[in-house]
Amino acid sequence: MQRMRRRLIALPRPLKQLILIVADTGVLLPALALSMWIAADNPASAFIHGYLQFPLAVLVALPLFAQAGIYRTIIRFPDSQLLLTGSAVLVGTAIVMAIANKWVTAPGFQLPHNTLPPFVALSLMGIAGSRLLMRALLLGHSQESTRPRTPVIIYGAGDAGMRLLSLLGEGARFRVVAVIDDNSDLHGRLLNGVRIWSPATLPRLARELRVRRVLLAMPSVSRARRQAIIDQLVDLNVRVQTVPDIADIISGTARVDDLREVDALDLLGRDSVPPDAELLEACITRKSVLVTGAGGSIGSELCRQIIQLRPERLVVLDMCELALYEIDRELRSIIDARDFDVELVTLLGSVHHRPRMLGVMQAYAVSTVYHAAAYKHVPIVEQNMVEGVHNNVIGTWHAAEAAAAAGVDTFVLVSTDKAVMPTSVMGATKRVAELVLQGMNRRQTNTRFCIVRFGNVLDSSGSVVPLFRDQILRGGPVTITHPDVTRYFMTIPEAAQLVIQASALGEGGDVFVLDMGEPVSIQELARRMIRLMGLSVRDETNPSGDIALEYTGLRPGEKLHEELLIGNNVSRTTHPMILRAIEESLPWDDTLSFLQALLAAANALDCERVTALLRDAGTGYQPQEGEVFDLTWSAVRAGTGAVEYAANLQAMTEISDRNTPTLGNSEELTKLTG
Repeated sequence: MQRMRRRLIALPRPLKQLILIVADTGVLLPALALSMWIAADNPASAFIHGYLQFPLAVLVALPLFAQAGIYRTIIRFPDSQLLLTGSAVLVGTAIVMAIANKWVTAPGFQLPHNTLPPFVALSLMGIAGSRLLMRALLLGHSQESTRPRTPVIIYGAGDAGMRLLSLLGEGARFRVVAVIDDNSDLHGRLLNGVRIWSPATLPRLARELRVRRVLLAMPSVSRARRQAIIDQLVDLNVRVQTVPDIADIISGTARVDDLREVDALDLLGRDSVPPDAELLEACITRKSVLVTGAGGSIGSELCRQIIQLRPERLVVLDMCELALYEIDRELRSIIDARDFDVELVTLLGSVHHRPRMLGVMQAYAVSTVYHAAAYKHVPIVEQNMVEGVHNNVIGTWHAAEAAAAAGVDTFVLVSTDKAVMPTSVMGATKRVAELVLQGMNRRQTNTRFCIVRFGNVLDSSGSVVPLFRDQILRGGPVTITHPDVTRYFMTIPEAAQLVIQASALGEGGDVFVLDMGEPVSIQELARRMIRLMGLSVRDETNPSGDIALEYTGLRPGEKLHEELLIGNNVSRTTHPMILRAIEESLPWDDTLSFLQALLAAANALDCERVTALLRDAGTGYQPQEGEVFDLTWSAVRAGTGAVEYAANLQAMTEISDRNTPTLGNSEELTKLTG
């Protein structure tokens, strides 16, 4: 039997369609004969006078079925339009037959009175029944499987819930034992044979039916209601999964049956920040836009959202070839699918390269720059201090100078909460990058420089959420630096929207932060994720739990709690969830002197000097225990090559100075590049 099913499923589609046509013919002819027998006083005479109606019914109905797409439907998957379409076709067929009965005088077209209504009903029953029979035959393997199907509960009896129920009923993996819905009018009713229950019964049902998985089928429900439902489920020791968001389903990027783990934003306990359409469009629509670091988590999301706002041109720049290839391919697929009139320019390059940045901005008449290129992973930057300085500080300086020289209207720096009273090299370099832009703004160029500062980004590379999820799937332990550590969180789309809107709000030198509510306990976040995956935490109170928590201690440069603001000079903006902070900055001459000293120390691999400069620059940087963790510097110091390195560096510098034009200011840079 199983072999026959597999052969039937593997048949070519034209042959399957031929089988359906033969089956429908085998339904229509007996249905008409039975209807004539029911309606006629003398069935034999009726058949003689109406025999030509038999080929007429087939010749009319089958082409209409084909035209309506009934033969393109996959039998194994239900089509809610099948009955409606089939009914319409059969009624149309009956009308043609009735016209023939009335107006065609040739023998063979005369039908007994009231033949057509039972013909339509019997044909519809036969056609629908034949498909249900075929579907049951083809899907019979799920019922015969020796492996028991996992009992699950669907939360949501709407369209998504009904479709999910139908799809799960076809497979061999899950068995839907109950449906939960908030609508009291539905309680006690059946959905595809499964009873609908009240949410209050969920704990009892999960316990009595031994349910270990609940599927949320509410793609359009509000975020607040979704969070309330998840709060009900978090202590039930069940795995919670969800269908995609309704926007993803409508756009075609996801299907109802693409089950996912609970969305990262649902773990925060707060609503996402709604964007302001006017602010989103102000610096993008019909303009030329550049995104640096376009292959990273924030940079790539910026590109996705910018492309939707219809810029005249989007220039994406990254020094990672693979990341650039991936975002280029994704953006071009969006442009092609939606027929956007947007010029996409994909460029390899580093923000260190000041002539390259100026050439790009001038060649493509860039109006707005979103500077997302940066090293952001705290422990890695801590161990690579010199590169952190070059990329985060010097790279920002060079990109900003190029923007000023090219006449860019707006330059937006993507910063971080770790720049506030930093304890890490990464945080200190990002704070210095902020000071660079604030100093350049005080220099009164025609370019508006502004800064956007936010907390940790959920589901980005290096975020704790994907790390915890992977650790849970591997059986643990889940590693946490400290039981009391807290962080501010936002989603990648939120972060990108904030950056875009800030470009419209900026007056110059501004620091924008998001009103992110209360910080999130990382320990509670981990516990919540474990419970929502149907597992329990193994600790002193529950030694037989599934997943243990392991505390590893704060890593070099990490803080127990993060802050978003320096000082209290904060004001509201036209966006209710975006704050503007006015913070102290340095005059440009002082900033320039500091940058030159910092660059010299970094080039000399003098990490002690770099640390001192970062600490004394007004950043609030407090290195942990005065230690320097740069791996290369430590290796040079540990060997006998420190003096030799300094001598070689001096010789290389002299050669470079003799052969390289000076790029000390924007005027010389402009002359050099024409």
